[in-house]
Amino acid sequence: MLDFEETIVAIASPTEPAERGIVRLSGVQVLSVLESLGLGFASLRRASAAEYAIDVGPPIGVVDSAVLLWPRSQSYTGQPSAEIHTYGSLPVLQALVSMLTAAGARAARPGEFTMRAFIAGRLDLTQAEAVLGVIEAEHRGSLDQALRQLAGNLSRPLEKTRATILNLIADVEAGLDFVDEDIEFISDRRLLERLSDCRHQLAATRQRMGSRIRSDSRPTLVLRGNPNAGKSRLINALSKQAVAIVADVAGTTRDAIVVETHFGSHPIRLVDTAGIESAAAGNESAAAGSVELQRHEDELAAISLASQHHAVQAAESADVRLWCVDASQCRSIAELESMRESLRSHAVRGKRHALDLWVATKADLVDPAKACGDWIYTSVVTGEGLEVLKSRVVEFLESYDAEESGSVIGTAARCGQSLLQAEQAVAAAIDLVSRREGHEWVAAEMRIAADCVGEVTGAVYTDDILDRVFSRFCIGK
Repeated sequence: MLDFEETIVAIASPTEPAERGIVRLSGVQVLSVLESLGLGFASLRRASAAEYAIDVGPPIGVVDSAVLLWPRSQSYTGQPSAEIHTYGSLPVLQALVSMLTAAGARAARPGEFTMRAFIAGRLDLTQAEAVLGVIEAEHRGSLDQALRQLAGNLSRPLEKTRATILNLIADVEAGLDFVDEDIEFISDRRLLERLSDCRHQLAATRQRMGSRIRSDSRPTLVLRGNPNAGKSRLINALSKQAVAIVADVAGTTRDAIVVETHFGSHPIRLVDTAGIESAAAGNESAAAGSVELQRHEDELAAISLASQHHAVQAAESADVRLWCVDASQCRSIAELESMRESLRSHAVRGKRHALDLWVATKADLVDPAKACGDWIYTSVVTGEGLEVLKSRVVEFLESYDAEESGSVIGTAARCGQSLLQAEQAVAAAIDLVSRREGHEWVAAEMRIAADCVGEVTGAVYTDDILDRVFSRFCIGK
């Protein structure tokens, strides 16, 4: 068990070379630890800052530093806290930590500063996990999601639901205390209504969390189109990697090719799929051929059928679909639009918010005057249209992220089971009330529900829960 009265210290900034680095302290002995290094402050009554030349010993010597001090009432951890800002050199920062531990501080464990903030009531457990989400955010969407959770968009509705359950428990148990009196604190009809509302809120929150886990936070872009439409060249250009074999022979791509890359700061998964073929195409064979040739043709047909099935599955789960057409094979705008209609016959029933973009490839072989409509003309030879295509995808992802109200994925993974148990307990309470069973059993189920919701926000916690949450943090946070 951690002693939260001990003063802890750690490097709080990245360890790569930088102009400035930070050493962080928290605990009741912060003032005396600093004074032992000659860093004196008059009191801990208010936030203070001072500049010092600190001698960290040979071979480094004296380093200019700024020392910032916060009293208990103004600190992140709810304890006296301090930071030493100095040169962002790892040897300098390590030397400072060594001096501070020799003066009585203890090396902090992963996430211990944020754990102390949680213990002090500065954050609930979902907000503490949001701190980690902010640190680990790979793009604007996941950062905004973490910031919303840090602001309480997850904990507030859950605490409201828990408060409702606790109030219902109080009403039910009050009725049990006055069972011989003609007093009704809450009717069964009203109790069922309130419990049904709680169940709905828990189910909706759990569903959002479940979709957050399944989505893996990395959106998927799938390329679709006829054979030789330039999909493989395009995925190579978008990923800046030679991941797909490029050839003028139709059917080069059979298995889906997956590559992870970034569009700006947005991580994204690109998937190249087999070219769309008609059902008849896979069954063509030489009728008069040998049995061996027929067997070979049947095997190829089976492979083709499987690749088409996998391509459709990929398109159904995609966040973005690029429908690719070889513009050099279309002599007019009418032919290009005819290809669009042909591809639309292969449209899939995918995600509700998925984006479909129409891409005319090999634009370097086309008269620019023929460009039309909402087609994005691209060329892997000249680079034409590639940035336009990426910007359209990024614009969509940012607008989609802004509409999402999900949770940080670590919270979703930790809390799904607790919310399911809470939902099941509320459902059991509803069933008991409906069957007019004893209210003592109803109260027992509601207490289970309240405790399970409390495990999510941290109103109810164990050492094991805290360890699972904060062990994922880095030291110094």
